[in-house]
Amino acid sequence: MNKKKTRRDPEAGNFAQARDEMFSHILRCGVIDALPEHQKEWFDDTMQYLADRYSDLSEEELGKLRALGERYCQPVQRRADPVSRESAGSVAV
Repeated sequence: MNKKKTRRDPEAGNFAQARDEMFSHILRCGVIDALPEHQKEWFDDTMQYLADRYSDLSEEELGKLRALGERYCQPVQRRADPVSRESAGSVAV
Protein backbone atom coordinates (compact mmCIF):
# COMPACT_ATOMS: atom_id res chain seq x y z
CA MET A 1 0.00 0.00 0.00
CA ASN A 2 1.20 3.41 -0.89
CA LYS A 3 0.74 6.05 1.74
CA LYS A 4 0.79 9.60 0.52
CA LYS A 5 2.93 11.87 2.56
CA THR A 6 1.21 15.13 3.22
CA ARG A 7 3.24 18.18 3.95
CA ARG A 8 1.80 20.61 6.38
CA ASP A 9 1.98 24.24 5.48
CA PRO A 10 4.42 25.64 8.07
CA GLU A 11 2.74 29.05 7.94
CA ALA A 12 -0.67 27.50 8.68
CA GLY A 13 0.97 25.67 11.57
CA ASN A 14 2.37 28.92 12.92
CA PHE A 15 -1.06 30.55 12.79
CA ALA A 16 -2.59 27.61 14.67
CA GLN A 17 0.21 27.69 17.22
CA ALA A 18 -0.19 31.46 17.73
CA ARG A 19 -3.97 31.03 18.05
CA ASP A 20 -3.59 28.30 20.66
CA GLU A 21 -1.04 30.35 22.58
CA MET A 22 -3.34 33.39 22.54
CA PHE A 23 -6.30 31.35 23.84
CA SER A 24 -4.09 29.94 26.58
CA HIS A 25 -3.04 33.48 27.58
CA ILE A 26 -6.69 34.59 27.59
CA LEU A 27 -7.63 31.82 30.00
CA ARG A 28 -4.61 32.28 32.27
CA CYS A 29 -4.85 36.07 32.44
CA GLY A 30 -8.59 36.23 33.13
CA VAL A 31 -9.11 38.76 30.36
CA ILE A 32 -12.62 37.39 29.73
CA ASP A 33 -13.82 38.99 32.98
CA ALA A 34 -12.03 42.31 32.37
CA LEU A 35 -13.70 45.58 31.44
CA PRO A 36 -13.80 46.34 27.69
CA GLU A 37 -11.14 49.07 27.94
CA HIS A 38 -8.81 46.69 29.81
CA GLN A 39 -9.47 43.97 27.22
CA LYS A 40 -8.48 46.38 24.44
CA GLU A 41 -5.26 47.30 26.23
CA TRP A 42 -4.52 43.63 26.91
CA PHE A 43 -5.12 42.71 23.26
CA ASP A 44 -2.91 45.59 22.07
CA ASP A 45 -0.04 44.31 24.22
CA THR A 46 -0.64 40.64 23.46
CA MET A 47 -0.88 41.16 19.71
CA GLN A 48 2.44 43.04 19.78
CA TYR A 49 3.98 40.11 21.66
CA LEU A 50 2.54 37.57 19.19
CA ALA A 51 3.68 39.67 16.21
CA ASP A 52 7.23 39.62 17.59
CA ARG A 53 7.11 35.92 18.49
CA TYR A 54 5.54 34.83 15.18
CA SER A 55 7.20 37.29 12.84
CA ASP A 56 6.22 35.28 9.76
CA LEU A 57 2.49 36.00 10.30
CA SER A 58 1.07 38.66 8.00
CA GLU A 59 -0.89 41.70 9.18
CA GLU A 60 -4.03 40.02 7.85
CA GLU A 61 -3.35 36.87 9.88
CA LEU A 62 -2.68 38.94 12.99
CA GLY A 63 -5.97 40.76 12.41
CA LYS A 64 -7.81 37.44 12.12
CA LEU A 65 -6.09 36.24 15.27
CA ARG A 66 -7.19 39.32 17.21
CA ALA A 67 -10.77 39.00 15.90
CA LEU A 68 -10.87 35.37 17.08
CA GLY A 69 -9.62 36.37 20.52
CA GLU A 70 -12.01 39.29 20.89
CA ARG A 71 -14.94 37.14 19.80
CA TYR A 72 -13.87 34.46 22.29
CA CYS A 73 -13.99 37.02 25.11
CA GLN A 74 -17.53 38.20 24.35
CA PRO A 75 -20.25 36.98 26.71
CA VAL A 76 -22.58 34.26 25.51
CA GLN A 77 -25.86 35.66 24.21
CA ARG A 78 -28.83 33.49 24.99
CA ARG A 79 -32.13 33.52 23.19
CA ALA A 80 -34.80 35.47 25.08
CA ASP A 81 -37.63 32.98 24.42
CA PRO A 82 -36.41 29.45 23.76
CA VAL A 83 -38.72 27.41 21.57
CA SER A 84 -40.08 24.38 23.38
CA ARG A 85 -41.08 21.13 21.70
CA GLU A 86 -44.72 21.62 22.60
CA SER A 87 -45.06 25.08 21.11
CA ALA A 88 -43.00 24.18 18.03
CA GLY A 89 -45.17 21.20 17.17
CA SER A 90 -48.61 22.61 17.99
CA VAL A 91 -50.86 23.90 15.27
CA ALA A 92 -53.82 26.21 15.86
CA VAL A 93 -57.11 24.55 14.87
